[in-house]
Amino acid sequence: MRQPVATPILHVHLLDKPEGAALQTLQSRLDARISLTFGPDLPNPPDCEILVAGRPDRRQLEACPVLERLIIPFAGLPPATRSLLLDFPQIKTYNLHHNAALTAEMALALLLAAAKFIIPFDRALRAHDWTPRYQPNPSILLEGKTALVLGFGAIGKRVARACWGLGMEILATRSNPDSEKPDFPVKIHPPQALPELLHQAHALLIALPATPATDGLIGARELALLPRHSVLVNIGRAAIVEQHALFEALKAGKLDAAGLDVWYNYPTDAESRAQTPPANLPFHRLDNIVMSPHRAGHSRETETLRMSALAELLNAAARGESMPNRVNIEAGY
Repeated sequence: MRQPVATPILHVHLLDKPEGAALQTLQSRLDARISLTFGPDLPNPPDCEILVAGRPDRRQLEACPVLERLIIPFAGLPPATRSLLLDFPQIKTYNLHHNAALTAEMALALLLAAAKFIIPFDRALRAHDWTPRYQPNPSILLEGKTALVLGFGAIGKRVARACWGLGMEILATRSNPDSEKPDFPVKIHPPQALPELLHQAHALLIALPATPATDGLIGARELALLPRHSVLVNIGRAAIVEQHALFEALKAGKLDAAGLDVWYNYPTDAESRAQTPPANLPFHRLDNIVMSPHRAGHSRETETLRMSALAELLNAAARGESMPNRVNIEAGY
């Protein structure tokens, strides 16, 4: 007997249409009661209850009177989107955390590469120079040391677990520390405890979002509180760490090493991609830094992971369940 086709009960519009395998992944995993439309223009009539867009404009939000929810198809809240959404308090906003594992893996890669000074040794050996092997070794032992993870969210929890797997003691900060019950040893503190925690942090790993509260959170005073031979990794946002203070700490050796995947300057167009310095200071001249061009969340699997995570949220909405990853517009994350 032929099964009846489910009548769509939820209309979802994506401003950017996925392609190839990503689109197939989304369509194959969606509840049959979900109707999809795509494109920069809203459907006619504009009857979508959920809009998927990272940077919608005012016209798009105003044109859809039944719009209830916005899904930003990545982690974080762009400043312009936050400012716009403050004028639309009736719209609930959600993130996707599809690249949490990828970003956490990059954090670990940067930590190990920086702590073991992989880059300068690699550079020397490519020139057939073995001299660094016979000089005092600057590598940092991580086992038995303390890692402080700022931001114990989807990414931070994975970073903390990986550091624990290396034999490190784990400290972390979270705005609501009592809400987490991790299944591995970690001491979670409120953000206000940061000055006391920095004294203990041989590895400072930053997995915070960009918000007014995190802008410039780590400056010269905070870096000075770190123990000797510390390493810093930032896979959150560059503005969390004050640029000049970080450069001077690395240059003077007050901070042994750093690994950065987020930066202070970005290309503004395709032509500038091959000639944009990532900072206003010459970090590229320092041997004790590992530089990555904000690629932690990207891989061959990223788009299919994104669509799988999107389908999970949409299916929850179609079932009338609470959608995960709600964004607090006022707080900025």
